This record gives sequence, C-alpha cells and structure tokens, in this order.
Amino acid sequence: MFREDALPGAVLTRVADSHLRVGTFEYAAALDAGLDVPGRAGTGTDADAVAPDGASFTRALADYTLRRHYPERLDRPTRYLDLLEAVMDRQAALIAQWMRVGFVHGVMNTDNMALSGETIDYGPCAFMDEYDPATVFSSIDRQGRYAFGNQAPIAQWNLARFAETLLPLIDPDPKAAVARAEEALGRFPALFTGYWRAAMRAKLGLEREEPGDQALIESLLEWMQHSGADYTNTFRDLADRAAIDAPARVDRAFQDPEFLAWHARWKERLAREPGDPDDAIARMRAASPAVIPRNHRVEQALEAVVHSGDLEPVHRLLEVLADPYDTRHDDSEYRRPPPPDQRVYQTFCGT
Repeated sequence: MFREDALPGAVLTRVADSHLRVGTFEYAAALDAGLDVPGRAGTGTDADAVAPDGASFTRALADYTLRRHYPERLDRPTRYLDLLEAVMDRQAALIAQWMRVGFVHGVMNTDNMALSGETIDYGPCAFMDEYDPATVFSSIDRQGRYAFGNQAPIAQWNLARFAETLLPLIDPDPKAAVARAEEALGRFPALFTGYWRAAMRAKLGLEREEPGDQALIESLLEWMQHSGADYTNTFRDLADRAAIDAPARVDRAFQDPEFLAWHARWKERLAREPGDPDDAIARMRAASPAVIPRNHRVEQALEAVVHSGDLEPVHRLLEVLADPYDTRHDDSEYRRPPPPDQRVYQTFCGT
C-alpha cells in the first residue's frame, strides 16, 4: 500500500454476527425516500432483492435485523420500537466496556455502529495511557467529537439517527412516532450510566451498589486526571493486597494526600462488602487488565516489520495480549507507559 512511501500491507477479514450498522438503515431510508443513491429500486441491484416491487426497504431491513439478532422481539406488535430499545441496550453495554479498559474508538459515526452490539469497525482507535476524558487519537477529530469521554453522548446521537429511520414503522402518526422514539432515547443516559457504574464498581472490587459509589468513582477519576495517572496501571495497582493496606508501598503517586483521603473512603466502603479482601481483589483483577496494546508498543512492532522484516516483536506483543488479565503480566515490561517523547500519538483511518 502507499502512504508517504510504499509500505507492506495485509488483508484483515472481519467476522461478526452481521455487518448491519446504523448507516445501513440510513441508506435504506434514503431508498424509501426516493433519493438518487446507488442501489435504488429499479436498478437490478441487491437492494431490489431485499425489498422488491415497491415495498419498504427499511421495513424489510428491520424485519431481517430482528430475525437475525433479536428474534424474541420479532412477533411483538411494538417490534420496531423494541428494535430501537434492543440496539440501544447493547450499545450502552458495549461502550461501558470500552471505557472500562480505556478504549477510544476514534470515529463513531453512524456507519461505524454495528446493530449487533459488536466492535467490528476499527478505524483510528487506540487505548488511553494517562487518564483524560478529552483523549483523542484520530487525526481527523480536531474538535474532540469522538473523545474518550464523549463516546456515550455520540452513541445517543447515532441512535437518534437510527430512530429517525424507524419512525414510519414505529407509528403511522408522525407526531406519535416521534414522541415514542424520544421517550425511548431519553432512557439511554441512565441505561449507559448503570452499565458504566457496574463496570467501574468491579474495578474497585465492589459487588453491591450503594448510593455513594458514583461519587467515589468520580473522585478517583478526578485525581487521576489532574495527577496524570496512568488509567490501566492505577486500577491494576489498586488490585494489590498491599494497595488496600499500605498504598504508598505500591506506587509513589499513592503518597499524594488527596489520594490517601480517597483511599480511606474506599477502604471504608470495601469493609462493607461481603467476603474478605481477596474476593475484592479477584473482582478487581477480572475487571482491570494488566496490559493493553499500548500505542508505542504497537508502533515499535510495526516499525520492526516495515524496516527489517522482523516479526518477533509482533508475535511477542500478540502473545502478551492474548490473556491481558493474567497475573504474570503484573511485572511485565508491556505495562510500562510510553516515555515522554512518545506520549503524543495520532492515528489515521485505515490504519
């Protein structure tokens, strides 16, 4: 392939439950609206096979999506509103898991949101090192539209576009259709927050939910942001028995008075959990990877292949990432954050 120079390339084959996306429905709705788009009715293309003889492309596509991904909802009288709600639920759960491990998608447009709730569209994605909700890697995202902390609101925006394509199917009365869709979409923030809070509680070893948990989580993230703490390593270091008893022995940053004040609140909260500290540590290790594909490590592996044909760094990196939660990685060189001169990182579509 060619960028600035000729580079070796490869073919990536993506396997998924389907490649249906919000953008697929936008395309179908455009066909139904009679817009002049490739594949419109009467051209003899695959689109005609989906909804021949003037039928609704969107209805045919929605029924197919229900059969393929949500068959339990297919025979319901409210199945098209149910489809919106089902996709919304899977997206909320997915993005909460992205954020649990510090993943930044990069370009969350409607054509990159899979209705199956899978992550199959890898554009300029990367994993965050230092915690900052404004983290952006994509070279084209100059306004931070797809920043780490903006992924849930962008998902809701995409889902609103999905809902627009379904309006004629949700209710024949346009006003009623809009009202029902808006009511469903309005539940997304609470839905996402529930999944996110559960994921973050697990990272702190908390099994049961208490009213003050969100404040406890947010205060730790605030400390991490202004102290420049590494997102992955902070949570993994907390999953150390010593970090519960004497945090300063685990990480120098844990000597910060602000952190120690937070730690006292966390330890008091942990004491109200059932079981012993080992149970909490097990939950934390299961929710917080020891290693992630750090950007500088990925670049080093690629550089070795491009410049010398050496695949060994790639194989070593893939071996480590095959089981990122393994306790053997707690002292791995792959846990180390990038040096200062490699912390500004940029990714490109098609990488």
